[in-house]
Amino acid sequence: MRTLYHLPLDPGCRKVRMLLREKQLECELHAEKIWERRDEFLKLNPAGEVPVLVEEDGTTITGGAQVVAEYLEEAYPENPLLGDGPLCRAEVRRLIAWFDLKFWREVTANLVEEKMLKRFLGLGQPNSSAIRAGHANIHYHLEYIGWLSDRRNWLAGEDFSLADITAASHISALDYIGDVPWQMHPGAKDWYARVKSRPCMRGVLGDTIAGAPPVKHYADLDF
Repeated sequence: MRTLYHLPLDPGCRKVRMLLREKQLECELHAEKIWERRDEFLKLNPAGEVPVLVEEDGTTITGGAQVVAEYLEEAYPENPLLGDGPLCRAEVRRLIAWFDLKFWREVTANLVEEKMLKRFLGLGQPNSSAIRAGHANIHYHLEYIGWLSDRRNWLAGEDFSLADITAASHISALDYIGDVPWQMHPGAKDWYARVKSRPCMRGVLGDTIAGAPPVKHYADLDF
C-alpha cells in the first residue's frame, strides 16, 4: 500500500493528502511525530521532515510538499491539476508560491505553529506578538482570495487546480483552530465552501487531534 508520512495540521501534508484524494489514489496515512526523530523514519528522509510519500514499490519521494505534488502530477497525469498550457501553469504555480511562502510566513507560521506545533515540539509558550501579526495579516489574504474568486471560477482560472488545494491546505489548518474571520470575508467564505464540498476535503475535515478538537463548524459544509 502507498504510504504518506504526515502531520495532520501541516499545510504541506494536507496539500499532498488532498491531491491524492483528488487523483483517486489510495494511500495509507501514518502520523509521524517528527520531534521523536525515529531511526526508521530518518532512513526514509534524513532531513526528518514530512511529508514523505512511499510508493507501493518502495520508491520514496521527499523534498517538501511541492516536490511530492509535482511528482504526483507527472507520475499520475490523469485529472491534471497544474493547468492546461504554459500561462495557466505559470498562474497556478504563482499562487502555489503565494500561499506556501507568503501566506505561510505572514499567517500560518504565526498562528498554527505558535498555537499548536510549539506545544507538540516543546518549544515553550506561544509568541503573542506573532499571533497578533497573524490575525492582522490574514485579512489581506482573505480579501485577495475573494478578489480572485470574484473574477474567476477558481483561484487560478476556470478549473479547480493545485492552487486551490494549496490555499485550502493552509486555510483548513487555520479553520481547525478557529482563526479564520469568515464573517468579514464572504467572498473567501463562498470559495472555501465550494472547496469543502469536494471529495478531496473529506479526509482533512475528519481530522481530530487528541486534546485539541476542531471548532464546531470545521467539518460543516454550510459553516
